[in-house]
Amino acid sequence: MSDKMPSDDRQAVKIAVASIVILALLGVATMLFLPLLGAFIDQHFSAGMGLKDAAVVAFFTTVATLVIFAVAAGDGLLGELQFMLSGFFGFFLVLWLLIAWIF
Repeated sequence: MSDKMPSDDRQAVKIAVASIVILALLGVATMLFLPLLGAFIDQHFSAGMGLKDAAVVAFFTTVATLVIFAVAAGDGLLGELQFMLSGFFGFFLVLWLLIAWIF
């Protein structure tokens, strides 16, 4: 047997060294990216609209949506008033909390 490594062993060593170098570079890139990630989180996940402003937006959005539904239903504006009121309060509550949570 000779002292030379077979070509498969040399290729495996080259792949291992290249993998270690790539992982090291990826680790350095991750360490350099962490301050940018913190700034991104601070900018995009800061305090939002609040409950009072969200309630105003949710009220007008709910009224406009339910008027469109009533007009599309035909005579639904007066004939289905009890369902429109319960739908209003349910839709308003969900929309209000979602707007305050998201924005």
